[in-house]
Amino acid sequence: MKIPRGLQPLIDDGVIDEVVRPLKSGKEASVWLVASKGTLRCAKVYKEANQRGFQKMAQYQEGRSARGSRDQRARNNRSRHGRREQEIAWKNAEVDALYKLAAAGVRVPAPHGYIDGVLLMELVIGDDGLPAPRLNEITLSPEMAREYHAFLIRQIVRMLCAGLIHGDLSEYNVLLDTAGPVIIDLPQAVDASAHNSAFAMLARDIGNMNAYFGQFAPELLETAYPREIWKLYQHAELHPDSPLTGICPPDETTADIDDVMLHIEEARREAEIRQQGREAAEAEDNG
Repeated sequence: MKIPRGLQPLIDDGVIDEVVRPLKSGKEASVWLVASKGTLRCAKVYKEANQRGFQKMAQYQEGRSARGSRDQRARNNRSRHGRREQEIAWKNAEVDALYKLAAAGVRVPAPHGYIDGVLLMELVIGDDGLPAPRLNEITLSPEMAREYHAFLIRQIVRMLCAGLIHGDLSEYNVLLDTAGPVIIDLPQAVDASAHNSAFAMLARDIGNMNAYFGQFAPELLETAYPREIWKLYQHAELHPDSPLTGICPPDETTADIDDVMLHIEEARREAEIRQQGREAAEAEDNG
Protein backbone atom coordinates (compact mmCIF):
# COMPACT_ATOMS: atom_id res chain seq x y z
CA MET A 1 0.00 0.00 0.00
CA LYS A 2 1.27 3.43 -0.93
CA ILE A 3 1.88 5.67 2.07
CA PRO A 4 -0.06 8.96 1.82
CA ARG A 5 2.28 11.89 1.33
CA GLY A 6 0.76 13.75 4.28
CA LEU A 7 1.56 10.89 6.68
CA GLN A 8 5.16 10.28 5.64
CA PRO A 9 6.64 13.06 7.85
CA LEU A 10 4.88 11.58 10.90
CA ILE A 11 6.31 8.16 10.09
CA ASP A 12 9.77 9.66 9.65
CA ASP A 13 9.46 11.39 13.05
CA GLY A 14 8.21 8.24 14.78
CA VAL A 15 4.78 9.68 15.61
CA ILE A 16 3.10 6.99 13.50
CA ASP A 17 4.43 3.43 13.53
CA GLU A 18 2.40 2.06 10.63
CA VAL A 19 -0.34 3.02 8.20
CA VAL A 20 -2.83 0.14 8.34
CA ARG A 21 -5.47 1.07 5.77
CA PRO A 22 -7.76 3.88 4.58
CA LEU A 23 -11.03 4.40 6.46
CA LYS A 24 -12.74 7.21 4.57
CA SER A 25 -12.06 9.65 1.77
CA GLY A 26 -14.01 12.84 1.18
CA LYS A 27 -13.60 16.17 -0.54
CA GLU A 28 -12.05 17.91 2.46
CA ALA A 29 -9.96 15.12 3.97
CA SER A 30 -9.06 11.45 4.02
CA VAL A 31 -9.05 9.39 7.21
CA TRP A 32 -6.57 6.55 7.75
CA LEU A 33 -6.28 3.80 10.32
CA VAL A 34 -2.78 4.01 11.79
CA ALA A 35 -0.74 2.50 14.60
CA SER A 36 0.76 5.08 16.94
CA LYS A 37 2.77 4.09 20.01
CA GLY A 38 1.22 0.63 19.91
CA THR A 39 -2.38 1.91 19.71
CA LEU A 40 -4.72 2.03 16.73
CA ARG A 41 -5.81 5.57 15.97
CA CYS A 42 -7.30 7.67 13.18
CA ALA A 43 -5.22 10.10 11.17
CA LYS A 44 -7.16 12.79 9.31
CA VAL A 45 -5.19 14.21 6.40
CA TYR A 46 -6.65 17.45 5.06
CA LYS A 47 -6.72 17.99 1.32
CA GLU A 48 -5.94 21.19 -0.54
CA ALA A 49 -9.11 23.19 -1.13
CA ASN A 50 -10.39 23.32 -4.70
CA GLN A 51 -12.68 26.13 -5.85
CA ARG A 52 -15.95 24.39 -5.03
CA GLY A 53 -14.76 23.20 -1.65
CA PHE A 54 -13.51 26.71 -0.93
CA GLN A 55 -16.89 28.23 -1.67
CA LYS A 56 -18.52 25.73 0.66
CA MET A 57 -16.08 26.75 3.40
CA ALA A 58 -16.99 30.42 3.07
CA GLN A 59 -20.43 30.12 4.68
CA TYR A 60 -18.83 28.83 7.90
CA GLN A 61 -15.94 31.32 8.10
CA GLU A 62 -17.96 34.19 9.55
CA GLY A 63 -16.77 35.13 13.01
CA ARG A 64 -13.36 33.46 12.65
CA SER A 65 -10.56 35.98 13.05
CA ALA A 66 -7.38 35.82 10.98
CA ARG A 67 -3.93 35.99 12.57
CA GLY A 68 -3.33 39.62 11.57
CA SER A 69 -4.87 42.54 9.70
CA ARG A 70 -2.99 41.62 6.50
CA ASP A 71 -4.29 38.07 6.69
CA GLN A 72 -7.84 39.30 7.31
CA ARG A 73 -7.68 41.67 4.32
CA ALA A 74 -6.33 38.86 2.15
CA ARG A 75 -9.17 36.56 3.20
CA ASN A 76 -11.71 39.27 2.46
CA ASN A 77 -10.18 39.93 -0.99
CA ARG A 78 -9.99 36.22 -1.90
CA SER A 79 -6.33 36.58 -2.91
CA ARG A 80 -4.03 33.57 -3.18
CA HIS A 81 -2.64 34.37 0.26
CA GLY A 82 -6.21 34.86 1.50
CA ARG A 83 -7.28 31.49 0.16
CA ARG A 84 -4.36 29.89 1.93
CA GLU A 85 -5.26 31.69 5.17
CA GLN A 86 -8.88 30.61 4.84
CA GLU A 87 -7.85 27.02 4.29
CA ILE A 88 -5.61 27.12 7.37
CA ALA A 89 -8.50 28.53 9.38
CA TRP A 90 -10.78 25.73 8.09
CA LYS A 91 -8.33 23.07 9.27
CA ASN A 92 -7.58 24.72 12.61
CA ALA A 93 -11.29 25.14 13.34
CA GLU A 94 -11.81 21.39 13.63
CA VAL A 95 -8.75 20.94 15.83
CA ASP A 96 -9.79 23.77 18.14
CA ALA A 97 -13.41 22.56 18.26
CA LEU A 98 -12.38 18.98 18.99
CA TYR A 99 -10.23 19.94 21.97
CA LYS A 100 -12.83 22.40 23.27
CA LEU A 101 -15.73 19.98 23.00
CA ALA A 102 -13.79 17.07 24.48
CA ALA A 103 -12.97 19.28 27.49
CA ALA A 104 -16.66 20.22 27.76
CA GLY A 105 -17.72 16.57 27.96
CA VAL A 106 -19.18 16.28 24.47
CA ARG A 107 -18.83 12.79 22.97
CA VAL A 108 -16.28 13.37 20.22
CA PRO A 109 -13.20 11.32 19.33
CA ALA A 110 -10.42 12.13 21.79
CA PRO A 111 -7.78 14.25 20.02
CA HIS A 112 -4.15 13.14 20.21
CA GLY A 113 -2.38 16.00 18.46
CA TYR A 114 -2.27 18.04 15.28
CA ILE A 115 1.05 17.66 13.50
CA ASP A 116 2.06 18.88 10.03
CA GLY A 117 -1.54 19.23 8.91
CA VAL A 118 -2.57 15.80 10.24
CA LEU A 119 -5.09 15.39 13.06
CA LEU A 120 -4.55 12.29 15.20
CA MET A 121 -7.68 11.07 16.98
CA GLU A 122 -9.10 8.20 18.96
CA LEU A 123 -10.36 5.30 16.86
CA VAL A 124 -14.04 4.88 17.71
CA ILE A 125 -14.82 1.14 17.97
CA GLY A 126 -18.19 -0.53 17.39
CA ASP A 127 -19.78 -3.53 19.07
CA ASP A 128 -17.94 -5.92 16.76
CA GLY A 129 -14.50 -4.56 17.64
CA LEU A 130 -14.16 -2.90 14.23
CA PRO A 131 -14.26 0.84 13.41
CA ALA A 132 -17.66 2.10 14.47
CA PRO A 133 -20.44 2.41 11.86
CA ARG A 134 -22.13 5.67 10.98
CA LEU A 135 -25.63 6.29 12.23
CA ASN A 136 -27.06 6.11 8.70
CA GLU A 137 -25.82 2.51 8.44
CA ILE A 138 -27.94 1.33 11.36
CA THR A 139 -31.61 0.33 11.55
CA LEU A 140 -33.05 1.41 14.88
CA SER A 141 -35.98 0.31 16.98
CA PRO A 142 -38.38 3.10 18.04
CA GLU A 143 -37.05 2.86 21.59
CA MET A 144 -33.42 3.17 20.48
CA ALA A 145 -34.31 6.06 18.15
CA ARG A 146 -35.89 7.95 21.05
CA GLU A 147 -32.90 7.26 23.29
CA TYR A 148 -30.32 8.36 20.72
CA HIS A 149 -32.36 11.41 19.73
CA ALA A 150 -32.62 12.57 23.34
CA PHE A 151 -28.90 11.97 23.84
CA LEU A 152 -27.90 13.94 20.74
CA ILE A 153 -30.20 16.85 21.63
CA ARG A 154 -28.32 16.97 24.93
CA GLN A 155 -25.01 16.87 23.06
CA ILE A 156 -26.14 19.80 20.90
CA VAL A 157 -27.03 21.68 24.09
CA ARG A 158 -23.66 20.86 25.64
CA MET A 159 -21.91 22.08 22.48
CA LEU A 160 -23.87 25.33 22.59
CA CYS A 161 -22.98 25.78 26.26
CA ALA A 162 -19.35 25.57 25.10
CA GLY A 163 -20.10 28.29 22.54
CA LEU A 164 -20.16 26.13 19.42
CA ILE A 165 -22.67 24.84 16.88
CA HIS A 166 -21.73 21.84 14.73
CA GLY A 167 -23.23 23.43 11.63
CA ASP A 168 -23.53 20.26 9.56
CA LEU A 169 -24.77 17.62 11.99
CA SER A 170 -26.53 14.66 10.37
CA GLU A 171 -26.69 10.89 10.48
CA TYR A 172 -23.58 10.85 8.26
CA ASN A 173 -21.29 12.35 10.89
CA VAL A 174 -22.40 10.48 13.99
CA LEU A 175 -20.68 7.19 14.83
CA LEU A 176 -22.09 4.51 17.14
CA ASP A 177 -19.69 2.86 19.56
CA THR A 178 -20.48 0.49 22.42
CA ALA A 179 -21.67 3.41 24.59
CA GLY A 180 -23.77 5.23 21.97
CA PRO A 181 -23.40 8.15 19.55
CA VAL A 182 -20.09 9.94 18.93
CA ILE A 183 -20.08 13.20 16.95
CA ILE A 184 -17.42 13.63 14.24
CA ASP A 185 -16.45 16.02 11.39
CA LEU A 186 -16.16 19.47 12.92
CA PRO A 187 -14.29 21.75 10.46
CA GLN A 188 -17.49 23.73 9.87
CA ALA A 189 -18.22 24.32 13.57
CA VAL A 190 -19.21 27.94 14.17
CA ASP A 191 -19.00 30.36 17.07
CA ALA A 192 -22.58 30.71 18.28
CA SER A 193 -22.05 34.28 19.45
CA ALA A 194 -20.30 35.55 16.31
CA HIS A 195 -22.14 34.02 13.35
CA ASN A 196 -25.22 35.76 11.95
CA SER A 197 -26.76 32.42 10.91
CA ALA A 198 -26.04 30.66 14.20
CA PHE A 199 -29.71 30.05 14.99
CA ALA A 200 -30.39 28.76 11.47
CA MET A 201 -27.49 26.32 11.77
CA LEU A 202 -28.66 25.17 15.19
CA ALA A 203 -32.17 24.68 13.81
CA ARG A 204 -30.83 22.72 10.85
CA ASP A 205 -28.71 20.45 13.05
CA ILE A 206 -31.71 19.68 15.26
CA GLY A 207 -33.99 19.35 12.21
CA ASN A 208 -31.64 16.77 10.71
CA MET A 209 -31.76 14.77 13.94
CA ASN A 210 -35.56 14.97 14.05
CA ALA A 211 -35.86 13.90 10.41
CA TYR A 212 -33.53 10.92 10.77
CA PHE A 213 -34.81 9.53 14.07
CA GLY A 214 -38.38 10.39 13.05
CA GLN A 215 -38.18 7.59 10.49
CA PHE A 216 -38.20 5.13 13.38
CA ALA A 217 -40.20 7.10 15.96
CA PRO A 218 -42.54 9.48 14.04
CA GLU A 219 -43.52 11.51 17.11
CA LEU A 220 -39.99 12.98 17.11
CA LEU A 221 -40.90 14.87 13.94
CA GLU A 222 -43.25 17.00 16.04
CA THR A 223 -40.63 18.14 18.56
CA ALA A 224 -39.59 21.80 18.50
CA TYR A 225 -36.34 22.27 20.37
CA PRO A 226 -34.45 24.99 18.41
CA ARG A 227 -36.34 28.08 19.60
CA GLU A 228 -36.58 26.75 23.16
CA ILE A 229 -32.83 26.08 23.32
CA TRP A 230 -31.90 29.31 21.58
CA LYS A 231 -34.08 31.40 23.89
CA LEU A 232 -32.35 29.92 26.93
CA TYR A 233 -28.96 30.54 25.31
CA GLN A 234 -29.77 34.17 24.49
CA HIS A 235 -30.80 34.79 28.09
CA ALA A 236 -27.65 33.08 29.45
CA GLU A 237 -29.88 30.45 31.08
CA LEU A 238 -28.79 27.42 29.07
CA HIS A 239 -26.94 24.67 30.93
CA PRO A 240 -26.05 21.10 29.88
CA ASP A 241 -28.86 19.77 32.08
CA SER A 242 -31.44 22.53 31.48
CA PRO A 243 -34.97 21.05 31.46
CA LEU A 244 -36.37 20.94 27.91
CA THR A 245 -39.90 20.24 26.73
CA GLY A 246 -39.49 20.12 22.96
CA ILE A 247 -42.40 22.55 22.81
CA CYS A 248 -41.83 26.25 22.28
CA PRO A 249 -44.71 28.51 21.19
CA PRO A 250 -43.58 31.20 18.72
CA ASP A 251 -43.17 34.75 19.94
CA GLU A 252 -45.98 37.02 18.82
CA THR A 253 -43.86 40.07 18.03
CA THR A 254 -43.57 40.99 14.36
CA ALA A 255 -39.81 41.50 14.59
CA ASP A 256 -39.27 38.00 15.93
CA ILE A 257 -41.49 36.44 13.26
CA ASP A 258 -39.54 38.23 10.53
CA ASP A 259 -36.30 37.04 12.11
CA VAL A 260 -37.48 33.42 12.21
CA MET A 261 -38.57 33.56 8.56
CA LEU A 262 -35.13 34.88 7.60
CA HIS A 263 -33.43 32.02 9.43
CA ILE A 264 -35.73 29.48 7.83
CA GLU A 265 -34.84 30.78 4.38
CA GLU A 266 -31.13 30.70 5.22
CA ALA A 267 -31.44 27.13 6.47
CA ARG A 268 -33.27 26.14 3.28
CA ARG A 269 -30.53 27.58 1.06
CA GLU A 270 -27.79 25.96 3.12
CA ALA A 271 -29.60 22.60 3.02
CA GLU A 272 -29.73 22.83 -0.78
CA ILE A 273 -25.99 23.51 -0.92
CA ARG A 274 -25.35 20.60 1.43
CA GLN A 275 -27.51 18.25 -0.65
CA GLN A 276 -25.74 19.30 -3.86
CA GLY A 277 -22.41 18.59 -2.21
CA ARG A 278 -23.54 15.11 -1.15
CA GLU A 279 -24.83 14.33 -4.63
CA ALA A 280 -21.55 15.50 -6.16
CA ALA A 281 -19.55 13.40 -3.69
CA GLU A 282 -21.68 10.34 -4.42
CA ALA A 283 -21.27 10.85 -8.17
CA GLU A 284 -17.52 11.14 -7.72
CA ASP A 285 -17.40 7.95 -5.63
CA ASN A 286 -19.52 6.05 -8.15
CA GLY A 287 -17.42 7.37 -11.02
